[in-house]
Amino acid sequence: MKSRIHAFMLYATMALGMAFASAALADPVTIVGPVTKIEMAKDGKSAEATLKDNKGGALVVISISDDLTLEKFKDKRIQVGDEIRTRFEKGDKNVSKSFKKTAGC
Repeated sequence: MKSRIHAFMLYATMALGMAFASAALADPVTIVGPVTKIEMAKDGKSAEATLKDNKGGALVVISISDDLTLEKFKDKRIQVGDEIRTRFEKGDKNVSKSFKKTAGC
């Protein structure tokens, strides 16, 4: 009887672990398109940029919090109209992993 309970607990633990691992290891999404809107937070520590996806034309809002990209927004190295390649974790906030001009910068 104890061995069945232990086996069940082991399988349940493995199933939960695999479920969490697959969610954590989700591949980032990459899109390329022009910036249509940039909104900086009042504290300057985050921003939201809206891109128009070149493939389907959908507008995608990306949350950005890395200092390098925020500095590029502040000093206008990245601005509305620039074509961007971004990688982000798809979800409620689409958190940016990378946000760069396709021509460099």
